[in-house]
Amino acid sequence: MKPVSVPLPAWRRLLARGGPMLLATLALSACMTVGPDYHAPHVAVPAAWSVAGDGRGSDPAVLAAWWRQFDDPVLDGLVADALAANLDLATARAQLREARARRLLAGAQLGPSVDASGSARRSRSSAESGSGSAVNLYSAGFDASWEPDVFGGLRRGVEAAEADLGAAVESLRDVRVSLLAEVVLNYVELRTTERRLAVTEASVAAREETHALTGWRLQAGLVSELDTAQALTELESARAALPALRTAIVEARNRLAVLCGRAPGELAVRLSSTETTGVAIPLAAEAVFAGIPADVLRQRPDVRAGERRLAAQTARLGEAQAARYPSFSLSGSIGVEALRLGALGNSGAVARSLLAGVTAPIFDSGRIAANVEIQDALLEQARVAYQGAVLTALEDVENALVAVANGTERHTQLARATAAAQLTLQIAQHRYATGLTDFLTVLDSQRTLLGLEDELASSTGDLASAQIQLYKALGGGWSSAPADEPGNAS
Repeated sequence: MKPVSVPLPAWRRLLARGGPMLLATLALSACMTVGPDYHAPHVAVPAAWSVAGDGRGSDPAVLAAWWRQFDDPVLDGLVADALAANLDLATARAQLREARARRLLAGAQLGPSVDASGSARRSRSSAESGSGSAVNLYSAGFDASWEPDVFGGLRRGVEAAEADLGAAVESLRDVRVSLLAEVVLNYVELRTTERRLAVTEASVAAREETHALTGWRLQAGLVSELDTAQALTELESARAALPALRTAIVEARNRLAVLCGRAPGELAVRLSSTETTGVAIPLAAEAVFAGIPADVLRQRPDVRAGERRLAAQTARLGEAQAARYPSFSLSGSIGVEALRLGALGNSGAVARSLLAGVTAPIFDSGRIAANVEIQDALLEQARVAYQGAVLTALEDVENALVAVANGTERHTQLARATAAAQLTLQIAQHRYATGLTDFLTVLDSQRTLLGLEDELASSTGDLASAQIQLYKALGGGWSSAPADEPGNAS
């Protein structure tokens, strides 16, 4: 079959006639962009934290992988599993893909569109109204259309999509920061509860011995039944605390499994390894340096996302304002049309057209003005939301610094008190065995030691949680290095 081609003179004639119109439209499209230009907001922040703290900033590498400061291989494995399979993180990655595609779509609106077409038709007219003969019609050609962005509405749309993409990147980072903190917090809660369970079980064992001792002394006539009843009361009271602690352990294990994208119960074996090696509540090996408040605004993904959303809404206001102005369009087509397929290459078969149009809003019952007002109100909301994110970030760090400082002090004092209570109980048990003191002294010493050991375990967990909250408040858990970019976070 003979190739179909459009003679060059036809192209030249079309360009010669439409070229000035095209150049004028290009010049117009570069003239102006309506709407406000975005400028990053200035936010006044204090020069230093109101609580005592180190002014040095944390090492970015340490802050990006802060959970390693707890030096726990099991925890490291859980974090890796969560980053690989957590469903919230997978959703955020999909949202980032969507934002990237929307950015490409917005950019594509600026360019022209070209379509190719071809057709073949055979028709026969009626013998009563026509010749009654059959006719073939063949055609092929190209259609092009373009809407020049004279007043910048489409360019503002691209700006908004670009800022939305930045917000999606920061939102993914924020999900990562929150996920890491939640995994480590739940792990610390698990180990804290396991430690409290171990303390309670040890207390139950000690009270069983005490109860047995009072029983022997009752048989020997050395004590009254009151001592035996009091020992039994303390024993059963300690046993009553066991079920609630065991329930909390199972719940923490199930929560960790879900955070790692697994069914509840799947991590039970891995998380039960401490039953033979002993329970240790992880604490950060080094102090956390908070730096200065301005560092937090640069590091916190939620604050960075709020700034990008503000930029996107600023561009959308300009996009809405551009609808008040006329819109221009260019369209053209060139092709060949003939009754015989072999005649498509002839110069006489060429058909062409060029059209320029303009549309201007005259009356729309206030729809454009209402949309501009809506976008302006949304811009104000975005500005307030950004300011709120800044204040929340500063509050989080201040609260975490206080919690770490007071938690450290409380943990130290409880450790000293527990050591003293252990010595007190040893002395009381020895004096009771030799008949130098009554049984109430032993019971009081046991009760005091149990309470202090339980408080010490809780305070260790609270201190670890405060450290985690400080790392989270500082925006720890992500890095700007290429290997750690969202979508590749692992």
